Amino acid sequence: MAHHSGFVNIIGNPNVGKSTLMNALVGEKLSIVTAKAQTTRHRIMGIVNGDDWQIVYSDTPGILKPSYRLQQNMMDFVDVAIGDADIILYITDTVEKPDKNIEYIAKLQRIECPVIVVINKIDISDQKKVLELMDYWKQQLPKAEVIPASAQERFNLESILNAVVSRLPECPPWYDKDAFTDKNLRFFASEIIREQILLNYKEEIPYSCEVGIESFKEGSDRYDIAAVIYVMRDSQKGIVIGKKGAALKKVGTAARIEMEEFFQKKVFLSIYVKVDPDWREDRKELRKFGYED
Repeated sequence: MAHHSGFVNIIGNPNVGKSTLMNALVGEKLSIVTAKAQTTRHRIMGIVNGDDWQIVYSDTPGILKPSYRLQQNMMDFVDVAIGDADIILYITDTVEKPDKNIEYIAKLQRIECPVIVVINKIDISDQKKVLELMDYWKQQLPKAEVIPASAQERFNLESILNAVVSRLPECPPWYDKDAFTDKNLRFFASEIIREQILLNYKEEIPYSCEVGIESFKEGSDRYDIAAVIYVMRDSQKGIVIGKKGAALKKVGTAARIEMEEFFQKKVFLSIYVKVDPDWREDRKELRKFGYED
C-alpha cells in the first residue's frame, strides 16, 4: 500500500485558535495557549501518524504588521510556511473580521497547494452566521474546502483530519513514526515559562520578555533547569520579580508544575531576570533565541 505524508502548515490571524487546534489535532500540548495576541512566536511542528500516512503539522505566529525585527522574523516564519506547505490550514473564526490582513488571503488565492479553511469557535456563534461565513470563504477561495469547527470543544476534528489525509501527497514518512515534534525539551521548558509570563503579567510586559534556558541537566530522578527571563528595562525587571520576589515565585511554581506534567519527571527550576534593552532588534540576540538562522 502506498504511503502518504506531507507538511500541513497552519496560518491565520492572532487569537483565532491556531495553537489550540494544533494541540487538539496532535493530541499533545505543543504550542502554548493564552488569550493574548502574539502568544506563538516560533514555528512549531507536531507529527501525527497513521498506518499508511504521516502528517507534519506546523503552527505559526499570528499574522500581523511588524513593528520591530522580532515581529518581522515571526512573519518570515509565516511566509516560509506558505511557501513550503503541501497543504495549508487557514484558520479563521466566528469573531474576527474575515477580511483582516486581506493580503494573505490574496496569497492563498495564488498558491497551487490545497487549502483547507477552518472556521473555528462555532460553539460561540449561531448557525446563520456560520453559514454566512462558509459562503464568504467559498467565494474567496473557491478551490478550498471550508470546515466549521470548534477546537476548544473538539468538534469536527475528524472532518479536518479526513480532509488533510485525503490531500496528502504520496511520499515516505519524513520523520520516525514514534516522533511527535521537531523541538527539544529545552525549547518546551522556555515556552512553558513564557506561557506563565503571558498569563501573569499585563500590558507590555509579556511582549518585552524572552526566556533563555541557561542549563538543562537530566538526573536519575529529576531535571535541573536554570532559566533567564530577559526584559528590556529595569522597571520591567522590578515588575517581573515583584515585591519580595512574589511575582517571580508564582511564575516559577506554576511553570515547574506544568513542566513536571509535560516531562513526566520531577523538575528543579531556578529563574533569574536580566535586562537586555535591544533583544527584540538585535540579530545576534534573536539568533540566540531561535528567531534567525
